[in-house]
Amino acid sequence: MGDSILDTGNNNYIVTMSKFNFPPYGKNFPGKIPTGRPSDGRLISDFVVEILGIKYLLPSYLDPNLGVEDLVTGVCFASAGSGYDRETPKILVTTFYLYFLLFVSGALPVPYQLKLFKQYVKKLRTLVGEQRSDDIIKNSLYVISLGNNDVGLTYFLRKKKSDMASYSSFLVSQASATLRQLYGLGVRNIVHLSTIVTGCVPASRTLFGGVRRQCNDESNELAMMYNKKLSNEIERLNNDVRLPNSSIVFVDVYYPLFNMIRYPENYGFAITKKACCGTGTVEFGILCNPLAPTCTNISKYIFWDGVHPTEKTYKIIFSKIGKSVDKLLRKQL
Repeated sequence: MGDSILDTGNNNYIVTMSKFNFPPYGKNFPGKIPTGRPSDGRLISDFVVEILGIKYLLPSYLDPNLGVEDLVTGVCFASAGSGYDRETPKILVTTFYLYFLLFVSGALPVPYQLKLFKQYVKKLRTLVGEQRSDDIIKNSLYVISLGNNDVGLTYFLRKKKSDMASYSSFLVSQASATLRQLYGLGVRNIVHLSTIVTGCVPASRTLFGGVRRQCNDESNELAMMYNKKLSNEIERLNNDVRLPNSSIVFVDVYYPLFNMIRYPENYGFAITKKACCGTGTVEFGILCNPLAPTCTNISKYIFWDGVHPTEKTYKIIFSKIGKSVDKLLRKQL
């Protein structure tokens, strides 16, 4: 479940402006194929199944070509543009800034992602039987990334109705309810990612960072507040006697990315304020298209487009997640 950090192509099959199934997306993907992943290559979702020795790529659940083996070994329910706030997936924003248009629209809301998961469980039971399907659900690892679009965009559209403290608490309450629902469906092992540094993505710098394109401190402050509250709530859930045998791990990806932005040379990067696609200031989705030029050396860029990191960045971030995956697996043993 999640947003564009994890979506391996579900948005290809829904009506949305948040699509990434055209060049130059996938420029570093095997075969240079644009699969709907919002990056130049693979995502964290793919690295998780690879490190577990399951498969090289995690398919999207809505892919009509899914086979039995795909369902048995894992699929992705995430949708780029989604969030814990039910208003987030509905947003259609048109922001005029330096002659660019920024669109976010039509993602699968969390309740619908849960509905798809329930549908998946039924399919799995039909394919492999109730006992085996229950074992698969119970022993599988689930990675969640939600909150990025809420704190990076939705809050700024509704902040007159909500302050940071109340909005971050609202998001965490939604997260807690979602985690409990997953537990009720048999899920036991979850890794929940923090938000990234939402105020430092190129589009946020362009739209909210002034002429010097500084990080949007307000967005980062909200992200940190949400991340801290979410971490505390996950700790509380792990100690809840009503959720026996559950293992929920909070993984901070905010500071690993922030450190890359602050000290890019330590990670082999050189460009932090601009993305590889187009002007590097705001383009993503339909604005990062076959007509948009791309940088000549992607490895020097932290961001692929105005919102999303490059595959190289994700690989570095994943080293943190990999430790959490190992932690969960050891606990199971």
